[in-house]
Amino acid sequence: MPTTRDQRPTTRIGYGFDSHEFRRGIPLKIGGITLAHDKGLGGHSDGDVLLHAITDALLGAVAAPDIGALFPPSDPKWKGADSVVFLREALKRVRDAGYLVANMDASLILAAPKIGPHAATIRVRVAQLLGVHADCVGLKAKTPEGLNLENAAIAHAVVLLEKLANPKKTRKNK
Repeated sequence: MPTTRDQRPTTRIGYGFDSHEFRRGIPLKIGGITLAHDKGLGGHSDGDVLLHAITDALLGAVAAPDIGALFPPSDPKWKGADSVVFLREALKRVRDAGYLVANMDASLILAAPKIGPHAATIRVRVAQLLGVHADCVGLKAKTPEGLNLENAAIAHAVVLLEKLANPKKTRKNK
């Protein structure tokens, strides 16, 4: 594996997963976009499974604490919070570690709504949030056939990070 002088890898991979149950009376947010649907995703924050999975993938890639440790559901401060806040904190930690996002790939698993008509909009929004081109964001949607998950949404995300050419030294090398 290629390394820099400080012996940390020049690339890192992170994986994230999240799931939430559908509930009536709340808006449905996926990938930072509000979608028209009769139910939203229950969660302590806004329940955005895609941004939560991406956040955990970013945090995992730099060996940081996970989303639940940084933004505990027991803390009322995060009740109804916009998941973009979590993603931005993860990106800050990625930059502080001397990396940037190269690309991201995700799979959504849900019975409804159909993601196809919204996929391009979600990809563009996620790309904006990550600071990459839309063609560096992969997004697939699958139905949970035979899994008895009609009332849940699941997201899996993988990110590839690259070492910055001239990172600011924000912490001592170990």
